[in-house]
Amino acid sequence: MAKERTSLRGRIWASLRPVDPYRSVKAALGALVIVSVAITTFLIIVAVNAAIELRVIAVFAVIASLLITQFVAHGLVAPLDEMTQAARAMARGDYGRRVLFDRRDELGELGATFNRMAADLEAADRHRKELVANVSHELRTPIAALRAVLENVVDGVSRADPETMRTALRQTERLGGLVEHLLDLSRLDHGVVPLHTRRFEVWPYLANVLKEANMSKGQGHSRTDVHLALDVSPPELTAHADAERLHQVVANLIDNAVKHSPPHGRVTVSARPGAQPDGLELEVQDEGPGIPEPDRDRVFERFGRAAAADAGQDGGTGLGLAIARWAVDLHGGRIRVAESTRGCRMVVTLPGLGRLPD
Repeated sequence: MAKERTSLRGRIWASLRPVDPYRSVKAALGALVIVSVAITTFLIIVAVNAAIELRVIAVFAVIASLLITQFVAHGLVAPLDEMTQAARAMARGDYGRRVLFDRRDELGELGATFNRMAADLEAADRHRKELVANVSHELRTPIAALRAVLENVVDGVSRADPETMRTALRQTERLGGLVEHLLDLSRLDHGVVPLHTRRFEVWPYLANVLKEANMSKGQGHSRTDVHLALDVSPPELTAHADAERLHQVVANLIDNAVKHSPPHGRVTVSARPGAQPDGLELEVQDEGPGIPEPDRDRVFERFGRAAAADAGQDGGTGLGLAIARWAVDLHGGRIRVAESTRGCRMVVTLPGLGRLPD
């Protein structure tokens, strides 16, 4: 009953807003007209009763109306002037400016919206600067290594033997992988990647992904001691998804798990039926140090890394998991870091047939 009374009171208060001069600019302007007319009427009545000339009364009425209008106009224009100054500062690149007036009317709502817009622009500008800095750093590392190898060959310090060429090839592949990741993120931002879904058998599909991962050992990364295992139950399991995008997801998760595995570790890829028909639940489990709970959302951000990577371990470019989340989001699914007694357990859940986004 108390809740109903509170709700009724809120509806009545909201219905009175158009006539509340503190909460509506329209009501404030209406009050200005009413007050001006009332003052003029009062002065005319006084003039008639006191035998004062009407022109004197008219002068006083005009002066009083101008004073009241000036007071109200200042209250309405001052917030707009403040927003104008803040907008000019933002045009010069100062996204830290905010409007500070406290009002309950439409101008107050406009100021709050302006502040939210300024905060979004500031975050976007900060993200852009971080992106440029991170991309520059990630590109500089393989380019510098490749240049050093080639300079040693040209100067005669090293011979152009197969081992030296393999070192140069690894840096080239690393550079090419980073560029491919950036292209994927560009397609993500522009929304130009449609889904081409089909039904396929999960076991041979994942077996082929693991085969490619085994073949890439020693090229994309130097880990050749990590064992890859596959567990699909039931073996005849089928799924409905975009095979190419799902390949990106699984390949990136495997690559990330291999990089963080201990010596002679094991990475297990598991597949189970999803909750919906033709749905799929994938897991990639490693035996590494795992991801601390505060970092579990951060690792899916662009160039996001866990604390271990920031501390000096090789965390890769920080783009693989962002691309994996993007591909899963395209399917309307979910990717997360699940609880695990050992290592890191990545879980991907894809919806069933008929529940994929258009």
